[in-house]
Amino acid sequence: MKKGLIGVQMSTIAPSKIPNFDAFEAMRRITDIGYHCIEISQVPMTPENVAGFRRSIDELGMKVSSCTASVAPMFPGMRGEFLSDPDGFKKIVDDCRRLDCNLLRIGMLPMTCMGSYDKAMDFAKQANDMALKLKEEGIDLYYHNHHVEFVRYNGQYLLDIIRDSAPAIGFELDTHWIHRGGEDPVAFIKKYAGRIRLLHLKDYRIGEVKAPADAKPGTPEFMKRFFESFTNIVEFAEVGEGSLPIKACIEAGLEGGSEYFLVEQDDTYGRDRFESLKISHDNLVKLGYGEWF
Repeated sequence: MKKGLIGVQMSTIAPSKIPNFDAFEAMRRITDIGYHCIEISQVPMTPENVAGFRRSIDELGMKVSSCTASVAPMFPGMRGEFLSDPDGFKKIVDDCRRLDCNLLRIGMLPMTCMGSYDKAMDFAKQANDMALKLKEEGIDLYYHNHHVEFVRYNGQYLLDIIRDSAPAIGFELDTHWIHRGGEDPVAFIKKYAGRIRLLHLKDYRIGEVKAPADAKPGTPEFMKRFFESFTNIVEFAEVGEGSLPIKACIEAGLEGGSEYFLVEQDDTYGRDRFESLKISHDNLVKLGYGEWF
């Protein structure tokens, strides 16, 4: 029976979210839960972290599905390694090879391109050029969506325009962000069949509206904060704990060529992040995907 590999998107337990982050120790904890695959994002690729990930491959049987890179800085003055810089390109490729990884993904449209059709098209061309260059190194380039790519230009979603303008890149579709962008994630995944080796499993839920306890009811301050709570209650949920048809999303992804299904939760709202990953793991096992870990 055809199956994929379920893993963890490292942004869920990135150093900014886990005190005293240690790459190997983090990998040990997620393998204890049952995961044996990761996508690396929001983790600085220092020699220490790369060595920790390599050790987890050798000692824990970890699989690195994909690493993350940017074509160019997300905003002016941003520091880091970028595909458009020769030294950055070499470092990114070397990291992929050291981790036995042949998939690289762009995590987000650069901030400098948002709100501009022309700048977004410049990005698509540059990303396509980088994808062709990476193919020569045996690495495929993918683009991860959020909801911002569901803005329309001339009646088309920006994401569809990028797809049609950059034929050399693939797409890492995200179930939560597709839904938040106003589309049915199952139908949208099917629409991108053939270009989706990576899929993000992220659920969607509506949180609880809470009236401000420290403001007097009926005052302008009370009403302002109440409506802020009322309009900002969309939450990221553990897989299987929200309202999305996760099983149908997985099956649509598998049918469309997805190989890696990465669990991601941007915010756990105070819950321990490893506990959230376990909840998602256990729910996916209940859905029948125990052999995908």
